[in-house]
Amino acid sequence: MRPMIMLTALLAGALMPVQAGINARLREFLGDPLVAALVSFGVGTVSLALIILATRVPLPSLAVAAQAPWWTWLGGAMGAFFVAVSVILAFKLGATGLMAWIIAGQLVASVLLDHHGAIGFAVREVSWQRLVGVVLLFGGAVLVNEY
Repeated sequence: MRPMIMLTALLAGALMPVQAGINARLREFLGDPLVAALVSFGVGTVSLALIILATRVPLPSLAVAAQAPWWTWLGGAMGAFFVAVSVILAFKLGATGLMAWIIAGQLVASVLLDHHGAIGFAVREVSWQRLVGVVLLFGGAVLVNEY
């Protein structure tokens, strides 16, 4: 089962630069990066709604949803920031440069979240191997970006 999970994560990661490129091209037609990001989110929202309808996933009541901590509602805003930044920077940095910095940022945040067991992650303390991995990834991000 674990290999399938890892392959799914790999596929999701592989689609990130494709999504950034598609959204950046959409910007060229729509004229504004925020409009392109909004359209992207709109298409994503409709897609998820159709999947929920097709699979008959039950929706929670408003009372249940209201019990979630305030910060759990920020995920959508973070996703919007990610998509908007990707639209703006995709053709400026190129697919490799953009993804290198995004992945470097993701890895730093992930190490911190794991180390502190934040927002529900299991505690996985920082090790020298993880720190070396972060440093190497940052070095890779610098190397793949042309100046």
